[in-house]
Amino acid sequence: MRILLTGSSGWLGRTLAPRLRHDGHHVVGLDPVPAPTTQVVGSVADRDLVRATIRGFAVDAIIHSGGLHKPDLETREPSDFVSVNVQGTLNLLEESVSPDSKVDRFVFTSTTSLMISEKIRAGVAGGGTKAAWITEDMAPLAPRNIYGISKHSAEHLCRLFHELHGLPVVTLRTARFFPEEDDMAHAIAQSEANTKTNEFLFRRLTVEDAAESHVAALDQAPKLGFDTFIIAAKTPFSRDDCAELMVDAPAVVKRYFPQYPELYARLGWTMFQSIDRVYDSDNAFRRLGFICRTGYEEKLKELATRLDARERAG
Repeated sequence: MRILLTGSSGWLGRTLAPRLRHDGHHVVGLDPVPAPTTQVVGSVADRDLVRATIRGFAVDAIIHSGGLHKPDLETREPSDFVSVNVQGTLNLLEESVSPDSKVDRFVFTSTTSLMISEKIRAGVAGGGTKAAWITEDMAPLAPRNIYGISKHSAEHLCRLFHELHGLPVVTLRTARFFPEEDDMAHAIAQSEANTKTNEFLFRRLTVEDAAESHVAALDQAPKLGFDTFIIAAKTPFSRDDCAELMVDAPAVVKRYFPQYPELYARLGWTMFQSIDRVYDSDNAFRRLGFICRTGYEEKLKELATRLDARERAG
């Protein structure tokens, strides 16, 4: 296929472009920032550029992973999020269904962030008594910032264009895979690696797994028609753990991974005392046939191997 990949210069795009080419696809990267994975430098907010790119490269499929993201909240205006994330998505969708378009499938990179209200984020401080168990059926959604609102609006555009035009669309609500530090209130200040490893229990995945989920969505979109999936490493927890996770997460984690306290002690690491949400990605496995290769268990094995090697060498 000839695939238009937006956001091709970003963290996900730089991983996804070579992965798609490995499968024999012709990838056309579109991004405002030049990069080896980007052939067209510009914004999805530029309707004329979007039209020229889709027509000029005879695009068959679109993976729309580009846009403004959560870290951009500190430097960009709300109107920028509307222009890029909402109008930009509309531009791509409208050009996808125009009479002379060859586009027969559309994959949209959304975010689990739009599912987190201010109340959920506040956790115990907000009066919560148990961790939120989050699935695609969660409603109503109350995004807490313009980033989440713009992504939610773009999701509705995707649904609308499927309903009106029959365009196969798969929306992927990806959990955290970006390399930047986050504003998480209970982050481990002493170690970013500690924080991110803990998050594999309930709200993180590798960028490689994020890329693989897009490959799966691209393949399955015509059969699915329209669907939305949470994409995150498989959690070891169950709904029955949610009350205890809010007040004593280390005890819950120890039940599933008895080896973790000793390993963390060797590293000087700690577990979050409270976990306020858990993303359930089972629907992606059932309907999309996708499951992340790397989860918390795999991260513990990596850490143990690295520590053993370091101690033998020392």
